[in-house]
Amino acid sequence: MITGKQRAYLRGLANGIKPITQIGKEGVTDAFIKQLDAALNARELVKVHVLENSGLDVKECANEVVKRVNGNFVQAIGSKFTVYKRSKDNQQIKLPKK
Repeated sequence: MITGKQRAYLRGLANGIKPITQIGKEGVTDAFIKQLDAALNARELVKVHVLENSGLDVKECANEVVKRVNGNFVQAIGSKFTVYKRSKDNQQIKLPKK
């Protein structure tokens, strides 16, 4: 679990990144979760775009994804949301102290 201060720090980092994956009309599939988990292991902070044709609510979708990858929800803006998960092998982001 991350604190508000750490979440604010991650929001600042996420401001400069582009979405690397998207959720379409098939919704949150096992293949998507596997792909996102690999991306989180490599980058730790990933932005996801929820396509309009998916018909999914962005925040509900983000909560489901975060639960399935054991990550942390950072923010949702419009049709995009950001997820953080500390990498076991490739730690890149140093979070501020609690």
